[in-house]
Amino acid sequence: MKYRIEKDFLGSLQIPNTKYYGVQTMRAAENFKITGIPLSINHIFINSLAYVKKAAALANNKLGLLDRTKTKAIVYACDEIIKGGYYDQFIVDMLQGGAGTSTNMNANEVIANIAIEKLGGKKGEYSKVHPNNDVNMSQSTNDAYPTAFRIALYLSTLGLLKIIAELKSSLKKKEKEFKHVIKMGRTQLQDAVPMTLGQEFGAYAEMIDEDMKRIKEAMGLITEINMGATAIGTGINSHPDYPDLVCSYLKQITGIPLSVSVNLVEATQDTGAYIQVSGVFKRFAVKLSKICNDLRLLSSGPRAGLNEINLPPLQPGSSIMPGKVNPVVPEVVNQVAFQVIGNDLTITMAAEAGQLELNVMEPVIAFKLFDTISILNNACRTLYEKCINGITANVDVCRRYVENSIGLVTAMVPVIGYEKSSEIAKEALATGKSVYELIIARNLVSNEELKIIMSPENMTGLKRK
Repeated sequence: MKYRIEKDFLGSLQIPNTKYYGVQTMRAAENFKITGIPLSINHIFINSLAYVKKAAALANNKLGLLDRTKTKAIVYACDEIIKGGYYDQFIVDMLQGGAGTSTNMNANEVIANIAIEKLGGKKGEYSKVHPNNDVNMSQSTNDAYPTAFRIALYLSTLGLLKIIAELKSSLKKKEKEFKHVIKMGRTQLQDAVPMTLGQEFGAYAEMIDEDMKRIKEAMGLITEINMGATAIGTGINSHPDYPDLVCSYLKQITGIPLSVSVNLVEATQDTGAYIQVSGVFKRFAVKLSKICNDLRLLSSGPRAGLNEINLPPLQPGSSIMPGKVNPVVPEVVNQVAFQVIGNDLTITMAAEAGQLELNVMEPVIAFKLFDTISILNNACRTLYEKCINGITANVDVCRRYVENSIGLVTAMVPVIGYEKSSEIAKEALATGKSVYELIIARNLVSNEELKIIMSPENMTGLKRK
């Protein structure tokens, strides 16, 4: 037979015999043709569903609710999924109605049919292992789905943090490489006071480090789970000892410091942790975009812009202008930031849209958070591999800007006062003469004093006297 017949309370459907999913998954696949992005794209999420089902089976067995044979078969099925052998069987669209029920049932059915075959049966022989009665025992979508989501979110964020750390390391290397490159600092796009190019890149590295700390703090919020809550948090159809026991197994399986919420009714409806996590990702994306704006400005030109740094030339920049090379990597990272900001707004609206004992919008929260992590991961890797690592400094250009800048007069304020310094700045702008020669002409300080005061190195703090 090429097909098997599976039934639910709505009727019967033909399921291809080669497929491990069942009737409820098939209905969801037919109903939710929305993004074209199936669960199979997110291996970490699928693994997390398998972690939840494995822990539930072990806990139910320990409590005497699930027999040894079924437990071993379910655990085997979960382990096979975690190894990556059945990802293609998770066909439900990431965006779906039903608060994640379709995702939960996709996992239940696939696990059940793998377990059935392990016991010598044929797919669809649910008397051996049933998707609802056995794989979903002591669970509801309303605790299994968010728990798997939180585990996947935690693990995905760990991966992102590793990539962000590489970006920070790349910026720190440039801080060291450019530590003696004197340049002009700018505020409001106007000349300010001298600094080093190393200080500029060191500030970027520190900005990244600050957000790594905030991300780690936010991760603590998603380690609280609601397993054992079942439908609305009252724990109906689950053993009183089940929540703590299943959480203990999940901690062993995942290595994540999970804990059961003290109020399962609250935990089943509250999506505040996702708002916090998304907000931190938005904060990081905004700052990353600011850094990329700076890189585009600093490399602008090369003849009619700032031209203080060179970005690696990656591709021709124009179909009409020969020789033009664009800052394509900072540009694409800017666009990633815009997407992350949009995702955060969607997550905020979805969190607000929950009613009473459940937020049914959790699938779009998951979809957008996973998207945010994925594109930030790719953006950070692209930024440090194809841009930051290859940046070089135009040392002479940087130095010339400093020597010709009116901003140097700032160092004279403690010596000759603000008013006289302002007069010199005004005259320098009007005549084109340097600040240095105007101070000498007015005989305001000795030549030797002026060399010390006006030393750009002293102004940057490299060897302040």
